[in-house]
Amino acid sequence: MSSREIVQRDARSAYPLDGVRVLELGQVIAGTFGGQVLADLGAEVIKVESPEGDLGRNPSVAPYRGQSGLFLTLNRNKKSVVLNLKAEAGRNLFYDLARVSDVVVDNFRPGVLERLQIDYPTLSRINPRLIQCSVTGFGATGAYKDHPAFDVIVQAISGHMAITGEPGRPPVREGIPMADLSGGLFACHGILAALFDRQRTGRGRRVELSMFDAMLSLLGYVGTMWLTNGELPERPGSAHEYMVPWQAFAAGDGYVVVATREEGFWRRLCAALEAPGLADDPRFATNARRVEHKAVLVPHLEGIFRTRTVAEWLERLRAAEVPAGPVNHLDRAFAEPPVQERQMILEYDHPDVGKVRVPGNPIKMSGVSGARSNPAPRLGEHTEAILTQVLALSAAEIARLREQGAIA
Repeated sequence: MSSREIVQRDARSAYPLDGVRVLELGQVIAGTFGGQVLADLGAEVIKVESPEGDLGRNPSVAPYRGQSGLFLTLNRNKKSVVLNLKAEAGRNLFYDLARVSDVVVDNFRPGVLERLQIDYPTLSRINPRLIQCSVTGFGATGAYKDHPAFDVIVQAISGHMAITGEPGRPPVREGIPMADLSGGLFACHGILAALFDRQRTGRGRRVELSMFDAMLSLLGYVGTMWLTNGELPERPGSAHEYMVPWQAFAAGDGYVVVATREEGFWRRLCAALEAPGLADDPRFATNARRVEHKAVLVPHLEGIFRTRTVAEWLERLRAAEVPAGPVNHLDRAFAEPPVQERQMILEYDHPDVGKVRVPGNPIKMSGVSGARSNPAPRLGEHTEAILTQVLALSAAEIARLREQGAIA
């Protein structure tokens, strides 16, 4: 397909990635989350699985009616094909699919692509327009390339656990697998950039990123302050090292977060708290002074916040236009008005477990009506359909491949 043909197809399509075909060799989270984003945007994402299947199918991980909640979440809108890439016939089928695809994604350990003979030099000879993206733990080369890279390990070694949690307490893992998810997100960014570049050059690219690199990038200004100023932050809990007050306060029945970035917000907060004396106190007159005297100010604010419920404080703070919000658990988070307004809950019917409700796609675009929500595939569910429709193989040829152990 020429670049001109893809542009024309996209112009007629409701989904921006219609006409883009992705072969996903990725597993669990880091290798599948980016594919989920691409599928939500209209790409045809074909999971190429071994006969044993994606490790994310393990039913002991977020178990739901005998299935993995992790897999049900991260593989919606995808198709599953089972190929034995260790068999020559199975590998040749993969080559055939690569010829008519745009992207290949994996999160294998370094060296696996070369052993399976599906590395970028090999695939780019088959299809010069192909983009191959690999998500690794610590890079495809270097001292740590063979180190295990589970999410908690990457969170720890990248510094995130050292700055997460309450002061003086042990390090805490973030509540979501951020290292895995960041690998998928940055993979998606790299793939989209390579697809855009291919429109101009006609050639694909090799895209490679490590979860460790991604997590270092996400340190943002905290990383900058260490690199340029030698500052090692302590675990701040919900507080902010440079802004006061900017944290969660215990109310009578829960927690309220306030964020007074500008001085106007601070004065409005004092009015809502019915504590005008705080606004006039020279110790708290500026943010820099409040940071200096936070050991005095914060306990005083804590005492005030305990006198009312969360709902009462939110009514007062929002009326005063003070940036504030409740500390919701998931039940309340998914009950907030924007969830329904912005279609942030999707449903699909799975043939084995019935109705599945998952977090929705946050990317909203003009010209797209509704969100795609097809069930996560059974293992090998689309093998015959893909071989028939994409590679035009006959039933006899498919039967022979099955006998050879190339497919399952």
